[in-house]
Amino acid sequence: MEKLKQLNLKALLERSARLFASNPALTTIDGEIISYALLYNRVQAISRFLKNQGIASGDKVALISENMPNWVIAYFSVTAMGAVIVPILPDFHVNEMLHIIRHSKSKAVFASVRFVDAILENENNLLQTVIRLDDFKRVVRSPKKDLLQDILKKGEKEITRITQAALQAAGLSEKQKTVPVELTDENTAAIIYTSGTTGLSKGVMLSHKNIVFDALASGCVVELSGKDRLLSILPLAHTYECTLGMIIPIMSGSCVYYLSKPPTPTILAKALTKVKPTIMLSVPLVIEKIFKMRIQPEFQKNKLISSLYKWPFVRKRLHKIAGKKMMKLFGNELYFFGIGGAALAPEVEQFLIEAGFPYAIGYGLTETAPLVAGFAPQNHRFRSTGPAIEGVEIKIHQPDAHTGEGEIWVRGANVMQGYYKDPDRTQEALTEDGWFKTGDLGYLDKDGYLFIKGRSKNMIVGSSGENIYPEQIEARLNEFDCVVESLVFSDRDQLKARVHLDYEKLDERFGINGMTEKEVQLKKQDLLEDIRERLNEKVSSFSRIQKIIEQPEPFVKTPTQKIKRYLYLNNETIN
Repeated sequence: MEKLKQLNLKALLERSARLFASNPALTTIDGEIISYALLYNRVQAISRFLKNQGIASGDKVALISENMPNWVIAYFSVTAMGAVIVPILPDFHVNEMLHIIRHSKSKAVFASVRFVDAILENENNLLQTVIRLDDFKRVVRSPKKDLLQDILKKGEKEITRITQAALQAAGLSEKQKTVPVELTDENTAAIIYTSGTTGLSKGVMLSHKNIVFDALASGCVVELSGKDRLLSILPLAHTYECTLGMIIPIMSGSCVYYLSKPPTPTILAKALTKVKPTIMLSVPLVIEKIFKMRIQPEFQKNKLISSLYKWPFVRKRLHKIAGKKMMKLFGNELYFFGIGGAALAPEVEQFLIEAGFPYAIGYGLTETAPLVAGFAPQNHRFRSTGPAIEGVEIKIHQPDAHTGEGEIWVRGANVMQGYYKDPDRTQEALTEDGWFKTGDLGYLDKDGYLFIKGRSKNMIVGSSGENIYPEQIEARLNEFDCVVESLVFSDRDQLKARVHLDYEKLDERFGINGMTEKEVQLKKQDLLEDIRERLNEKVSSFSRIQKIIEQPEPFVKTPTQKIKRYLYLNNETIN
């Protein structure tokens, strides 16, 4: 493939338009198929419109929407003209969205129908233009003439004359009226506001080089082509899906399919049958739910299978059979199922290995654009996130003399420029020689494979000085079939856990809907105590839980389905 001469998103898109002009690039299930030539054409049209609205290089433009092809078009329209995109997760509270628009000093906003009214009701003197993303119609009038629809219509007429040969010969600029812009690889491309487990939202500044370098390096883990189909189920505003699930496929000439509705089991099943994806990206919760709700019950439906399942050679055989059924569920053409954003449950990973399912785990952060380490399915190593991707360094800072564990530091061209308008946090996170302090704890094995132990801020020091990683205990707790999710914490020098139960399974097992409230509470208390005793048989003595408390409602989570721990740890008064 033609080498990318500049590490910026404008050059990346231009190369893809030359190489893959007639390839399908973006679509929804049963929706319009947008070719690479048409994608480029629309990007140029909207870049020209933004320029006519007074948006210049370095200006901020917010983007709030569910996943759709127009999200991708807006992203490239802003970044290719040298402006800065500010993607906002649609799961954020509206007040948080408005705060980000104000804090970033965004001059324009692309918003889907769902969010337009909330933005229009907000007074913001800097905000000049609001564009409805669903149809690219402007809904805020400024003194300037509304040229967007005229530009788009003219652009659509031009597309009929575009062929791959013409694009290559013309170099795109003359035929497509490319918006002139001085763009370097070091220009800021995006400011991404995180909503982490600590509750401290930060605006991460990523340069064009950060993003494109990470895409190129990540693309070496698994090489995509024009024959690949990616079904997108994660929010594009998260760096994980944006870089790995959007930039890499576009860089490779692949086609990305978006869902027009939330990915309920029914919607997802239909999409998998229709698309037959070769590539998918997911957070652990998705595959863990499939395992707990569809796979595990099959091994427990009668006493004979349940007893035989305890024998390793029988378990492996059953897992292999279940793996073939899972592949059929995913369309039978899947060869890469990437998992990231949080830790995968050990029992689920063991199942995926024994089932022969083509899973791959990666490790990264928003601050690293995002991927730091990862592996292809054939190179898996149980409980590891793989070695560093090409061109990225990982080191363990001040490793423990016995375990080799310490804070993970990362250095490479994918490391962020800093936190927007926050020099103190930037200085705290970045060393003078370019190392980024991740705040995660882990170790490297002799082959350079990275193993994550947990967050340094979450680590609990035991009474005798032992390092206790709550995430590892939670993974064990979540293996119990009646446990949906859990959170382990220290309260008055005792290890305790909050557990959210699967109430449907409880009703199936105990018939709790027919009991009195007192009977239900006693039954749940007995169950929680049984779980506690069985858990403590599986963990080291210093990691044993003294009490489990029922968490009636699901935990509040980040977009990558990590529990927002700070909401539950700052006001503990446990009886």
